[in-house]
Amino acid sequence: MSDTYISDSIKYIGADDTTLDLFENQYIVPNGVSYNSYIIMDEKIAIMDTVDQRKTDEWFDNLNKALDGKTPDYLVVSHLEPDHAANIQNFVEKYPTAKLVLSMKAKAMMPQFFEIDNLDDICITVKEGDTLELGEHKLTFIMAPMVHWPEVMVEYEEKEKILFSADGFGKFGALSADEDWACEARRYYFNIVGKYGAPVQTLLKKAANLDIKTICPLHGPILKENLGYYIDKYNTWSSYQPEDEGVLVAYASIHGNTEKAAKLIAKTLEEKGAPKVAITDLTRDDMAEAIEDAFRYSKLIIAASSYDGGVFPPMEDFLNRLSHKAYQNRTVGLVENGSWAPCAARVMKGFVENMKNITICDNTVTIKSTLKDADMDSVNALVDEILNK
Repeated sequence: MSDTYISDSIKYIGADDTTLDLFENQYIVPNGVSYNSYIIMDEKIAIMDTVDQRKTDEWFDNLNKALDGKTPDYLVVSHLEPDHAANIQNFVEKYPTAKLVLSMKAKAMMPQFFEIDNLDDICITVKEGDTLELGEHKLTFIMAPMVHWPEVMVEYEEKEKILFSADGFGKFGALSADEDWACEARRYYFNIVGKYGAPVQTLLKKAANLDIKTICPLHGPILKENLGYYIDKYNTWSSYQPEDEGVLVAYASIHGNTEKAAKLIAKTLEEKGAPKVAITDLTRDDMAEAIEDAFRYSKLIIAASSYDGGVFPPMEDFLNRLSHKAYQNRTVGLVENGSWAPCAARVMKGFVENMKNITICDNTVTIKSTLKDADMDSVNALVDEILNK
């Protein structure tokens, strides 16, 4: 269980969801996910976001226990996505004297999600640099549009030097899960936030001016130590630079022949000294993890069967997702298979050449049905080229 203790006056009141099968109805979460929420107890009491509707009862139980008979003064709304904001209306109905503190964009979007008759009366809209005095604690509001929605803001608490980072620094996995942070944080980042590298860079520059001792995200563990490690990861990811030197071999095979070729290419890469080689089957493996690994490594080889005058759909799906997530600054090699009219390389190249700052290898491997000894010259040529670029 991840340590949720923050301080005697700032407490975790979120909830784990260990039965959710798909996050956002598309990403598998084998170890669930956490919906994080926090309470600041002072002369004025502030609640930092709510949780998903799946955990409404547990959240209110945690909130009531933390309040111990007191009444909250504020609900700070960092992000309106339903996994964090689903209980805003429930909160307003239970605590009608409390104020909602949110960005102007969030207030404008509120009627899309909730029907609150006195919305104007209970909202306090804030902008960049505004503050909220709670007593000994003070929140400073920092706008973070498109990290990863337009209304997002984060908050800095000065006394205890805490950054409430919204979806920033979040990860898949319940707090009860015993797992490495980087893998599921990387998969979360590139599939949820990855398209918005420039806004993340802007937020990181703002955060660099703060003395941060603790990061409290809306998903995943509270970060208290070695914060430079996490910030460095986010800087690398959001600037679209490779995290590791290595090659991902991603293949989509119909009858297994392209798979055999991909595995031989991966073996050849290892034999020729590639620092790291990863391989993924796009027809069976988790697509979100394939996206994660494509961004993690400096080079990518894509191998696919030709299909209906184009490319086998699992590869098309992969390339569409890479394009949508702004894949860039990488070297890519192409491998195609076709029994009578190989065309996968042409289609894959069409995707890749429209991505930013992509170097496409001159050598392409073309297989006619099955890989043969005569094809090894082209395999070696591609491997040598991608290792030397």
